[in-house]
Amino acid sequence: MASLIHFSLDPFCRRVRLALGEYGSSADLIEEFPWDPSHDICALNPAGTLPIYVATSAAVICGVDAVNEYLEETTAGAKLLPGSAEARAEARRLVSWFDDKFYGEVSGPLLTEKITRRFLTSAQGGGGPEMHRIRLATARIKPHLDYISQLADKGGWLAGEALSLADLAAAAHLSAIDYLGDIPWADYPLVKSWYQRLKSRPSFRPLLSDAVRGLPPSPHYANLDF
Repeated sequence: MASLIHFSLDPFCRRVRLALGEYGSSADLIEEFPWDPSHDICALNPAGTLPIYVATSAAVICGVDAVNEYLEETTAGAKLLPGSAEARAEARRLVSWFDDKFYGEVSGPLLTEKITRRFLTSAQGGGGPEMHRIRLATARIKPHLDYISQLADKGGWLAGEALSLADLAAAAHLSAIDYLGDIPWADYPLVKSWYQRLKSRPSFRPLLSDAVRGLPPSPHYANLDF
């Protein structure tokens, strides 16, 4: 069986896990800590980053985009980049939006300050969270949620009428910070409705059992009717 080397709250790893579920594929999950990669990880991926998808002993795919493209090209059945060339380009644009802009402004700082720094030594920059970064990221989430509301209001899914990688990328980032309880769902009913539809899909269920040592999820995290 294939295996996925991942960290449970890493949004990029989460996107691969969601994609595997949507494709109906299975993989053994091997947990690693991105802030302390093992020698085995560096042997598979010189960059020492996650996710790493080991399809076979001869096929080791590194990086979220490479893994998703590999799965899209090698898995039979439903596709996550459907429709016309323009539709696929729009889905890819939104994936980049969440992986670059949203991660840089919101999910990256929140996950770093609230999770990663807890496990680093003082020499590595560990310690208590920098509250100004948390406050800034919390403020910056609001225009992103406004934008997701606009996208969700246009069609069934963010990039059009079909579920795509854009939805999985968005859900991967939002679910990671929802674990921390940092999304004001009540203020964004369109985003909440879209997210509830994704959250109720079979591909999402394994994510709802994730846990980080010493940091339990927000009370509503696993609740489908939050």
